Amino acid sequence: MKLGIMSDSHGRVTEVRRALAVLDGAGAEVFVHCGDVGGLEVLEELAGRHCWFVWGNMDRPQPTWRTHPRVSELPWPRGQVEITLAGKRIAVCHGHEPGLRHIISCGKYDYVLHGHTHQREDYLVGPTRVVNPGALHRAALHTVAVLDLDNDRLEFLGLDGNTLS
Repeated sequence: MKLGIMSDSHGRVTEVRRALAVLDGAGAEVFVHCGDVGGLEVLEELAGRHCWFVWGNMDRPQPTWRTHPRVSELPWPRGQVEITLAGKRIAVCHGHEPGLRHIISCGKYDYVLHGHTHQREDYLVGPTRVVNPGALHRAALHTVAVLDLDNDRLEFLGLDGNTLS
């Protein structure tokens, strides 16, 4: 199973559309947005997909968004999101939370996915792999990531579809 990961779109719906096209092209089946969504229009782009998201420090969600017809089926987050896919435990947070270090180091998760820094990262803390896909706004290069949960292979992709090292 391939998981498409994006973050920090800050309402840039055009970049989200490009990111989803790149992730679709890379075979992503499920999707995560690691916060700083930036608005209802971005949520509308995620609607209809098997997708989770979290709020970031720059998000200001409005109560009416939750009942919006296209968005109402998305799982609405309260803090970090915990999911299990392909037998892997995954925590999704934005990265500004005071408890991030604990989430990473507690050993409870196979993966911790986060954004916030606008810098792509991939590293291990004990058994936990920590992934930041980069950002779709305020980054020299707008990037996403694809994580193959079956073989633990991670690829960072530019919005032109090119694999990055």
